[in-house]
Amino acid sequence: MSVRVFVPRDTTALSLGADAVAARLEREARARGLALTLVRNGSRGAAWLEPLVEVETAQGRLAFGPVTAEDIPGLLDAGLLDGDLLAGDTGHPLALGPTEALPWFARQQRLTFARIGLTDPLSIADYLAHDGYRGLETALTRTPQELVEEVKASGLRGRGGAAFPTGIKWQTVLDTPADQKYIVCNADEGDSGTFADRLAMECDPYLLIEGMTIAGLAVGATQGYIYLRSEYPLAKTILDAAIAHAEAAGYLGDDIRGSGHAFHLEVRLGAGAYICGEETSLLESLEGKRGLVRFKPPLPAIEGLFGRPTVVNNVLSLAAVPFILAEGAQAYADVGMGRSRGTLALQLAGNVKRGGLVELAFGASLRTLMEEFGGGTASGRPLRAVQVGGPLCAYLPESQWDLPLDYEAFAEVGAGVGHGGVVMFDDSVDMAEQARFSMEFCKTESCGKCTPCRIGSTRGVEVIDRIRAGENRAANLALLGELCETMEDGSLCAMGGMTPFPVRSALTHFPDDFRRPVEGD
Repeated sequence: MSVRVFVPRDTTALSLGADAVAARLEREARARGLALTLVRNGSRGAAWLEPLVEVETAQGRLAFGPVTAEDIPGLLDAGLLDGDLLAGDTGHPLALGPTEALPWFARQQRLTFARIGLTDPLSIADYLAHDGYRGLETALTRTPQELVEEVKASGLRGRGGAAFPTGIKWQTVLDTPADQKYIVCNADEGDSGTFADRLAMECDPYLLIEGMTIAGLAVGATQGYIYLRSEYPLAKTILDAAIAHAEAAGYLGDDIRGSGHAFHLEVRLGAGAYICGEETSLLESLEGKRGLVRFKPPLPAIEGLFGRPTVVNNVLSLAAVPFILAEGAQAYADVGMGRSRGTLALQLAGNVKRGGLVELAFGASLRTLMEEFGGGTASGRPLRAVQVGGPLCAYLPESQWDLPLDYEAFAEVGAGVGHGGVVMFDDSVDMAEQARFSMEFCKTESCGKCTPCRIGSTRGVEVIDRIRAGENRAANLALLGELCETMEDGSLCAMGGMTPFPVRSALTHFPDDFRRPVEGD
């Protein structure tokens, strides 16, 4: 009997040698006359264990990792395909035991990412076997208003950073009459330390396709676009193939599953600019123009792509919709805290021992995430600071690590949850340098349309350089504070408006880093 062995094919696993592991596994199995069926599944999101090899047994899948190509002969010699190569003091050092029982996975609450790592990403049969398209089947029996009400009742908020209620945005598009409406997925994932969108697209592409199709039914849109980060070539290959398979199977096209409803979907590559993650700049780019921020109003929900009503949602917002329709709004709303309902896909990166994707209900503490899941720093040095939410969000000191992961709780201390990226720093970090990085990032990535962002960030880098050089520190610190206030109040979009957040947090919580002696003091 052939044994099924799973080797991931996402970008992280491939960068760590997964293709070489798969090729060596097949070659060794042939040479030894072993019956093996290799499945190139999606990653389970545990980057610290990649490449993670799994073997299917009667007791479930057994995990081994991180595995290199050179480990394969020894694993086969020890009985990798026998199903009894267990973890423990007497077992193989790479044997981890049953995958689902590993504490790193078992303690998570995976709703959106429940399927990643289980299936072949491009197999519709696999997707259906794991409850895929149940949400769409339900949606096809509902009216557009009923679909919008279901999303409203779930409490789903935008996972791209703004946290705007998804159902309200959909309601606006539904209520705006037009001969053509659009669904646009913002997949231009550019925040430092973020990769959840990529994992969703590479490991479970039909989930996003299903979510966008449901959104189209809800607001009366027949055309969708995935605006994909240009640095994600594998995601594009997988999405293009998945869209073609979905069309062939009747889940996209002019007559979805014989319902008479139409929805078409295309992938468009982004322009390689961070600012194109801002929804109006994204729409300009999608129309073939330079990615400049638009003035609002009008809102994209009223005049969006090509001047038509447009839903612009992040990958994770749309990927949450199939669960809501399949299980009901209440099942989603029952998870989380306060106004933050459902789960949050947290991405552990930076100086972290166990990096990867952790999906938890809103309300868990930042300390729990970094210590129990992250395992502390990779360097082994004490953790000093963490930035949650991307390069435009605050740096948090230890006094704030017990904050619950909740939009309102973070906002109260001038921080943000954003897209869920968590970048950790040990005690060797220079927070004055990190403040400078924030200003320089804005300087580099600004679209240049408004003066506070374009000029303010340039002056900000100069002022921080003077502070770090010990040049008239008191006056320049006061000037930096005024500059941050101008950028926050006067910038056209969040690019310039939020850049002061990390700068102010570094000044507030790590002031000594701005007063360090310099040569000549």
